[in-house]
Amino acid sequence: MREVQLSLNNSQKRRLQRAYEKLEALSVKVNSDAAVTVADDIPVNSEDAIPKGHGTADMNGRLVATQCGVVERINKLVFVRPLRARYKPEIGEIIVGRVVEVTPKRWKVEINSSLDAVLMLSSMNLPDGIQARSRRRTAIDELNMRYLFQENDVICAEVRGFQHDGGLHLQARSQKYGKLKRGQLVTVSPYQVRRKQQFHFLKQFGIDLILGCNGFIWIGEHVEVKDGSNEDHPSNNTPSQQTAVDEAAEEETNIPLETRESICRIANAVRVLSALDFMISLEVILEIVDLSLSLNVGIHDMLGAEFYVLVAEKEAERRQKLSTKRR
Repeated sequence: MREVQLSLNNSQKRRLQRAYEKLEALSVKVNSDAAVTVADDIPVNSEDAIPKGHGTADMNGRLVATQCGVVERINKLVFVRPLRARYKPEIGEIIVGRVVEVTPKRWKVEINSSLDAVLMLSSMNLPDGIQARSRRRTAIDELNMRYLFQENDVICAEVRGFQHDGGLHLQARSQKYGKLKRGQLVTVSPYQVRRKQQFHFLKQFGIDLILGCNGFIWIGEHVEVKDGSNEDHPSNNTPSQQTAVDEAAEEETNIPLETRESICRIANAVRVLSALDFMISLEVILEIVDLSLSLNVGIHDMLGAEFYVLVAEKEAERRQKLSTKRR
């Protein structure tokens, strides 16, 4: 647990300390060999052929950690996931990024990593429907790139692979990827995001939640996935230009007040989890939102010291119940 920088009174400091002590005790009981430091032994079955993953080494028949972090196991593969590190992409992961530069045939995207991310025009699903997958990109498509994405636009994409020079390739060949608008982007540490399911539709709020594996989390108004076909809307514009026209018309319609409040409330729930150094998942976010609603806590007051302490106490109580059920 990292130290939370909040203006707490003495009572709140004691309550928060007790909650952290309870959480740390539960963590030791539930998963005593999860956290390791350099040279710690990692328990494995010596009879099995254990593939040695990142952050591990074989020393005299023992598997030891070569970095601080948490032991992860995928089938027989054992590796150590470092804490508080820059995002290290893996192929197939869903990320949220921000466009920082538009260059010929590609967009450069900031993804909270030491690697540069590039979204090629050829890896982008163009707005002219199914034919975009099979047809070649033309000079007209290249000229119209800014109608699709421009600097500071927030996008969602998938990690496609790595370049020979160490760069990162993205792809957005599905309708669920692309430009994100009418919402908020919240940045957390990448290790806090669970890599299970990244796309969530919160029907009760009319909100789309995307938990980017790179620590960029998007909370925005729900958008229905369209097939991208323009056959029913004939126009003299190119598909990219028509998309820009449609987006401009959409921006003129205001987001309902209730939806905006829900976006802000969910975003503040994520900020609280990030500040308290808790893992971020859909279930925990919804629990914090429900807690704020049940206590009639205002959206702005969710970032107050008292609510941080309440969340920590609630999380300790939740993990205590889970620990009791496992016994």
